[in-house]
Amino acid sequence: MYKSTYYTGGATQTSSMSSMSTGSMIWMIIALILAIVGGFLVYFMFVKGKNKFANNKFLTWLKDFLDFKVFWIETIAKISYLILALFITLGSFSLIGSSFLAFVGALVLGNLGLRVMYEGTLVMLMIWKNTAEINKKTAELKPAKAEKASK
Repeated sequence: MYKSTYYTGGATQTSSMSSMSTGSMIWMIIALILAIVGGFLVYFMFVKGKNKFANNKFLTWLKDFLDFKVFWIETIAKISYLILALFITLGSFSLIGSSFLAFVGALVLGNLGLRVMYEGTLVMLMIWKNTAEINKKTAELKPAKAEKASK
C-alpha cells in the first residue's frame, strides 16, 4: 500500500569500501617493496656474506637456516604423514553408520594411498641426499688425485 523508501547510506558504504580496498592495495605495494629490499639485505648479510658469527649461536643457526644447510622437509613430511594418517583413520569411523564397506575402504585404501604418496616423496628426498653425499665425496677425492698427478 504505502511505498516507503529509507536511506540506507548505500553510496557512503560503497565509497568507504572502495577506500578500504584502495588502502589495502597501497599497503600490499608497500609490503612488496619492503619484502624485496629486506630479502636482498638478508641475502647479502647472512647467506652470501662471509660472516662466520662464531660468537653468537643464534646468528650461526640463522645463517645455516637461511642458507638451507639444514633441511626440515623430511621431518615436516613425516609429521604431516602421521597427522593425516590419524585423520583418515579417525575420519573413516564416521562412515560406519552409512556403510561398513565404505568404512573399511576408507580405512585401508585411504591410509594405503597416503603411505604410497609419502613414500614416493621420501624416496625422492633420499635420492637427493645420496646424490649430494656422492658429489661431496667425489669433490674431496679430486684434490687428492690432482696432488698425486703433480708428484
